[in-house]
Amino acid sequence: MTIDLPNPHFTRHALIGALMLGLSTAQADAATSTIGRTWPIAEPDAMAEIEARVARAPDMAAQFGPRSTWSAMRAATLAPARATRVRTLVPFYTVEEEIRLPDGRLLYPKGFTFNPLDYVSLPQRLVIVHPRDLGWALAKARFTDFILLTAGDAIALSEKTGRPLFILEERVKERLGLTLAPVIVAQEGMKLVLTEYAPPLSMGRSARP
Repeated sequence: MTIDLPNPHFTRHALIGALMLGLSTAQADAATSTIGRTWPIAEPDAMAEIEARVARAPDMAAQFGPRSTWSAMRAATLAPARATRVRTLVPFYTVEEEIRLPDGRLLYPKGFTFNPLDYVSLPQRLVIVHPRDLGWALAKARFTDFILLTAGDAIALSEKTGRPLFILEERVKERLGLTLAPVIVAQEGMKLVLTEYAPPLSMGRSARP
């Protein structure tokens, strides 16, 4: 007696086809059918949980007063720029205390001076403005730039504009030698370039950001 075996190549393709058809059918059935026992989801909805925690959070304004009185929200002040000018700065830093390795060897002595830009880079620019010039800053700033305010409520203005805004800290002002605003700080090589802008400022002026 002779038995005709199916073509192995055909059989393999047939099995794969049947398997894919079965998966498709199972998916279709799963969309319309319930198989086995079901239980309600025990975990709370994530968004509902977040909203509940926010509602239970203490009122910061009631405890510490309005944000305008918070020392952490107090920005460093700058005078308004009267003329457009460009100046450069090498942000040298002097080590105030000696720095030693874990084994006690001296790495940098006290008084050692170096340029941080020799080791790190500033990937974004700093756009520093008075609140009245915020519209100009929003038009000039690139997506990666940081906008720093010399006054005002940065949190409220961030919510209003939809753009993260920050206050100008006193240490940043001193570190960069800032005196006037609006000013854009950018790195060029091993130095910083500070471009100060004189009024009138407009979103349509020809100067490139």
